[in-house]
Amino acid sequence: SLKSPEAEAALRTLNVDLGVMAYVLQFVPQSFVNIPKHGTIQYHPSLLPKYRGPSSINWPIARGDTETGLTIFRPTDGLDEGPVILQKRCAIGPDDTLGDVYFNQLFPLGVAALLEAADLVVAGRHTETVQDEGQASYEGWFRTEESRINWSNHVDQVYNLIRACNPAPGAWCELGGVKVSLYDCLKHPVRTFGAVRGKPGEIVRVTEQSLFINAQGGMIEVLRLKPEGGKKMGAAEFARERGLTALAPPAA
Repeated sequence: SLKSPEAEAALRTLNVDLGVMAYVLQFVPQSFVNIPKHGTIQYHPSLLPKYRGPSSINWPIARGDTETGLTIFRPTDGLDEGPVILQKRCAIGPDDTLGDVYFNQLFPLGVAALLEAADLVVAGRHTETVQDEGQASYEGWFRTEESRINWSNHVDQVYNLIRACNPAPGAWCELGGVKVSLYDCLKHPVRTFGAVRGKPGEIVRVTEQSLFINAQGGMIEVLRLKPEGGKKMGAAEFARERGLTALAPPAA
């Protein structure tokens, strides 16, 4: 534990210039973070004070935000509440997944931002801006219940949830009595109510590569999924193995 006298004693012996923290999942007391000569800085993958908490990359995608970013700040006893040293912004594309946003943007941007902030702090040229509590939001873990698909929601909401959970924890539903997590998907909105066939959650089409599932206002085309206890596989292959078929076409 970083709260123990032994942890503090061990850090003091290192004569550290600057402490750097990222993805910290335990409480770190001020007596520990203040030991380094220039204190400690921390990385958080959101534009604080928005999306404080442990799943701050998932939530903006799930809510359909078009922008996110990262913050380098001074850790305090409050959760992600310390003064901001610098921030970097990045766009969330309409088809970007959690993996896209993190690996292509927030990870490389974060490495560069930590180095930039470290240089500023050690040189004494940084600023520290108090977070606006009036703009603050906190979101908890993106767990199994949060990642469950409700096909009665609008197709945009369903698609955003799938993107926010890809590759982890995986947005899930039941198909043919089997719990499956959906990964690679496409969104197909419909323009009129008359174009909708079947109920939310029903498979309305099966192709050689994919299957289509109804939601409000459109369909989700599933290309890749993972049955519980199994491995990722093509959606059409899963449908064939389980004998899943599409709705019959409407009568003439």
